[in-house]
Amino acid sequence: MPKENKQESAPKVNDEIIAVIRVIEEKKGENIRLIDVREKSSVTDYIILVSAMSEPHAKALKNSLDKEISEKGIAVIGNDNASESGWLVLDAFDFMVHIQTEAMRSFYGIEDLWKDGVEIDFLEI
Repeated sequence: MPKENKQESAPKVNDEIIAVIRVIEEKKGENIRLIDVREKSSVTDYIILVSAMSEPHAKALKNSLDKEISEKGIAVIGNDNASESGWLVLDAFDFMVHIQTEAMRSFYGIEDLWKDGVEIDFLEI
């Protein structure tokens, strides 16, 4: 029987992911989702999705993440800072953060790309 895509008790996620989610929450990121894709992706282990209220809000979220990443010494292999696209990405190998305006998130439906992943209730981590 296929595994259901339900929120499950949080597996052990690393402190880097916890720190990133806390920064997103502090900066009022919306509709935050943490998806475990370890069984589905050879590129990364976790996807963090977040909606921004506007392009300036997306840039502010990304700037705060960049600061946190730098302070924690987290290795980054990809970093998109072109906020005018409405979609910013931070790739830290073990996890990727996708910051999108609500319009971009609705248009691209990135959640559907990872619907076979397991959503983690990050409030429990």
